[in-house]
Amino acid sequence: MKLLKELSKKGSNKFFIEDFNRYDIKVELDKNLLRDEVELPDINEVTLIRHIINLSHRNYGVDNGFYPLGSCTMKYNPKISEEIARREEFLYMHPLLPEDMVQGNLKILWELSEYLKEITGMDAFSLQPAAGAHGEYTGMRIIWEYFKDRGEERSEVIVPDSAHGTNPASSAMVGFKVIEIPSKNGIVDPEELRKVVTDKTAAFMLTNPNTLGLFERDILKISKILKEKGALLYYDGANLNALLGIVRPGDMGFDIVHLNLHKTFSTPHGGGGPGAGPVGVKDFLKDYLPYPIVEKEDERFTFKKPEKSIGRVRSFYGNFTVLLKAYIYIRLMGPEGLRKVSETAVLNANYIKEKLKEYYPPLVDTVYKHECVLSGKPYKKYGVKTFDIAKRLMDYGFHPPTVYFPHIVEEALMIEPTETETKETIDEFIDAMIKISKEAKENPKILKESPHTTEISRPDEVKAVKEMKLKW
Repeated sequence: MKLLKELSKKGSNKFFIEDFNRYDIKVELDKNLLRDEVELPDINEVTLIRHIINLSHRNYGVDNGFYPLGSCTMKYNPKISEEIARREEFLYMHPLLPEDMVQGNLKILWELSEYLKEITGMDAFSLQPAAGAHGEYTGMRIIWEYFKDRGEERSEVIVPDSAHGTNPASSAMVGFKVIEIPSKNGIVDPEELRKVVTDKTAAFMLTNPNTLGLFERDILKISKILKEKGALLYYDGANLNALLGIVRPGDMGFDIVHLNLHKTFSTPHGGGGPGAGPVGVKDFLKDYLPYPIVEKEDERFTFKKPEKSIGRVRSFYGNFTVLLKAYIYIRLMGPEGLRKVSETAVLNANYIKEKLKEYYPPLVDTVYKHECVLSGKPYKKYGVKTFDIAKRLMDYGFHPPTVYFPHIVEEALMIEPTETETKETIDEFIDAMIKISKEAKENPKILKESPHTTEISRPDEVKAVKEMKLKW
């Protein structure tokens, strides 16, 4: 596909500013920003539009295909949310307007916080963090300040070996020493946890259901172990899509949570955002939340700064339109709809696991939650890796699932079908996976050289990441 520069033809664009040279722009701009010649492409409108549309057709997303990326909850986003979020009363509202002029927006933020409190069982929320990992960092900062305020030297955070990679990273960025414990049959072994919890433990970071899609059935025992040592239990909300309306982190003993609104409550995401990672806490931590917090006083909504706030972690009020879309989604679904979301996501994941376990064995054959982790290990003897299976899936028109994560499963394939996929689509995916298993045995070469239907087949992926060519 040609670049705009290659499509450029002098005189194609008939629109130009005749009197441009009479403006002395050098007065307005720093000389470092000025160039004598800028080789902008000379493109007419129809060529430009076709170029952009053709580019968009090469982009793969949840709006044009199944996107079973495990632990990322890439589900369909209702278009009514986009339509409402783009209304000018939201889109053009200046963030520095006084409180009295944005009472409607503040009401939305306050009501969203109330919904999240009810859904998670927490007592207070900050909507500021802009993404899941940002929420983790915020949560760790709160925990750090909490123990500092109590005069306790707690320098360690424990994570299971199935944790998201961001968990240890967020903890280390705040200054905690990270201690990893092994899982047993895919879930946390309370006895392994008990061995490492000490008076130095600040928190245990846990995703439930975890990154294997398994519910941590010993969660109450885990909570008790931590409480006995005065440590906190942190909830990574990346997998909340499995629990909506069924069980709440706050009732499991978690003290602090972050949510990925862009995942669970349906906002387009990927490629770095935008997202929203609100942090919720139990009552004894609410004074440490970032400000501003929206509170309701009689019938008026106002900003407040918690007494011992860790400060701001984001400009203004966070990613407002992402918060707005989550609010719309929650209002549209209602309590029964949200529960149905989780029930259907769990059903879909287990349907896939049951249909594929003969071909791609799971670590443990049990009931999974919203995602299942299978293995491509049986095909290594044919010279085929999970990497090749993922590449071949593209030829069948599917985005590959997450591969090689979590690390505790050899040749892992983490598949998250979400509640928004039809049975027909899931069956097509299952059929493709079964065909690929047959190909791996009978014609492994076709997998080793796949994909065959994409613009390029197999770039050097390490080099592509390290030497990105984002401009010419």
